[in-house]
Amino acid sequence: MARNVFLLLVLSFCAASALADQVTLKNGDRLSGTIVKTDDDKLELKSEFAGDVKLPWSAVVAIVSAEPLHIALKNGQSIVGVVTTKDEKFEIAAPSGPIEAPKAEVVAVRNNAEQDVYMRMEHPRLIDLWAGLLDTGLSFTRGNSDSTSFALTGKAARTSKRTKISLYTTEIYARSTIAGVSNTTASAIRGGARVDVNLRGRSFAFGLADFEHDRFQDLNLRSVLGGGLGYHLIKEKERAFDVFGGVTYNQEYYSQPFSPPNPSTTRKTAEVVLGQTLATKLGSRTTLGEQFSFFPNLSDTGDYRLQLDATAATKIKSWLSWQVTLSDRYVNTPLLGLKNNDLLFTTGLRLTYGKGVF
Repeated sequence: MARNVFLLLVLSFCAASALADQVTLKNGDRLSGTIVKTDDDKLELKSEFAGDVKLPWSAVVAIVSAEPLHIALKNGQSIVGVVTTKDEKFEIAAPSGPIEAPKAEVVAVRNNAEQDVYMRMEHPRLIDLWAGLLDTGLSFTRGNSDSTSFALTGKAARTSKRTKISLYTTEIYARSTIAGVSNTTASAIRGGARVDVNLRGRSFAFGLADFEHDRFQDLNLRSVLGGGLGYHLIKEKERAFDVFGGVTYNQEYYSQPFSPPNPSTTRKTAEVVLGQTLATKLGSRTTLGEQFSFFPNLSDTGDYRLQLDATAATKIKSWLSWQVTLSDRYVNTPLLGLKNNDLLFTTGLRLTYGKGVF
């Protein structure tokens, strides 16, 4: 009886191995599992016992697949079939007949699930590929003085191989009550959208629309429309650094209800925009995102604006992080009696949906 059980276990193991993909490395090691894809010169293998394993593509000398794989070649051809390798050549059992391809000509290997993801990226619908986040910050006191302040930021991004659509909105509010007298001490809303379109090489074109209201800058509305060109100086999986430049049309609508009364002021100017964006990882759990923009005024030479937004977020869970945000808005010619600078510092929880670069 025990012998029969042992034979059954051996046969079951052999059957499972026969149904698994086999990968052989230069040092003679053999691994079995499910081939997922190649990515960044790594072959990703899902193994029952070792979990997800990434192997250097240059160290792989042989593959035997149990299921059809999608093989992409340098000449743009894509072949589907069960794969074996021999003498640095892929032998693919395609429906139309066996096809051979040198390993050096193979640019990508994907299983059916990863091929579906790849095709979705190649031809996405507008509702596909979205990711989002929500940053929250809240503080309050109760007692001899009552105060409440909060900051709320929402961002959404849709990134494909060709385009990136970014949406954002931020609201800041603070109110205090002392001796029964209540006053609002901060009230601002910002929002906007930006579209980046990749061109040849590392260059890209962009268009933007930004809107802002700040009660204590006496800014009823600032609307900025513009566009230009940029360049990806660094474009890596965990690090990106872009520079960009263009022109914008800025409309500002101010009002000053203070004494002595000033009439509402409207400014409509053309501006240049010059800036940079940075996205990088700091360690295994922390990310840093930063954007700086400089707006020299073309209509009123010598005037300018500065914008800085920087956020560091540390993951607690895959969907939950702790974030610290610094945001600065500088105008070199504010209205009479107002300061040049509005600085915002917040910290709180970040909720994340999907995977995206914001």
